[in-house]
Amino acid sequence: MASPGKTARNASSTSEPAVLTSRDNRWLKEFRVALRGGLPTETGFVGVEGVRLVEEALRSGCRIQAVLFSESGERHHERLSSFIDRPEMAFPVLRTTDRLFEGIADTEHPQGVAALVHPRETSLDDFIRAPITACAPLLVVLAGVQDPGNVGTILRTAAAFGATGAATAASGISGTANPFSPKALRASAGAALHLPILAGMSLSILLAQLKVVGVRTLASSVHEPRDGEQPLLAPWEVDWCQPVALLVGNEGAGLPEEVERSADARIRIPMASGIESLNAAAAAAVVFYEAARQRNSAPAPGIQSSAPSQPPKPPDAARTSKIT
Repeated sequence: MASPGKTARNASSTSEPAVLTSRDNRWLKEFRVALRGGLPTETGFVGVEGVRLVEEALRSGCRIQAVLFSESGERHHERLSSFIDRPEMAFPVLRTTDRLFEGIADTEHPQGVAALVHPRETSLDDFIRAPITACAPLLVVLAGVQDPGNVGTILRTAAAFGATGAATAASGISGTANPFSPKALRASAGAALHLPILAGMSLSILLAQLKVVGVRTLASSVHEPRDGEQPLLAPWEVDWCQPVALLVGNEGAGLPEEVERSADARIRIPMASGIESLNAAAAAAVVFYEAARQRNSAPAPGIQSSAPSQPPKPPDAARTSKIT
């Protein structure tokens, strides 16, 4: 789509385009909204900035509305040429001055290359569907995670350790930061453009749907169990080869207690005394590493293998059975 400039073809496939020199140019306004403003454009495109993120966007298969280079950013054209110089590409390649690019960029020291990208649309079926290479769906649900840096880092970590989908929802305490904002996209290193993300669904409806399709919910917890409740599980006491969704709550308050107690099980990372908690993104990395360890050790159908070794258990960790 190329509505601002009504350009239907890749500009590099014809004559060299003129440099955009007016800050009121419609293309530059679109980029300014998406990058500096951190908001989607009217047609739903988000801004990515920097050569690595633009490259990830071009690799992702998401729709691209336009790619913009500054004068100094032209040095990155060769790295991206295999994507943007194809005759069949339907988006324009635009150019502007370094000064105007700095006025639309969200970073302090811009690299001079940006793109407008339409994130892939994800349905509930897409979210819960696991690829054939995975033993089961491994999902992460961000409920009230407010820091876009944390949102992006959690998505990057989850994708790195084999998560098959992610969802963002309000928790009743707060909303979750937009995973496609410029800061969150940088923190995810582009993973948010590759991972199926179900954004903005009601948390109560999402949890009900997960229960219907047989996905176990696992709540990260900061609360001590009450009398009669099951002890909290350590990450290695969970069977991650079953369909599982990890619920991650607000950085300060965690998940609402009613959400925790409605989950199939609750999890906490055992730590040395005197340390209250980990950053949400750091905790997610620990948990998803254990999930990847188990899932990568799972034998293929019909192949007999030895049981994976179990990590050492801290002395103060409670002995509990696995969630199955």
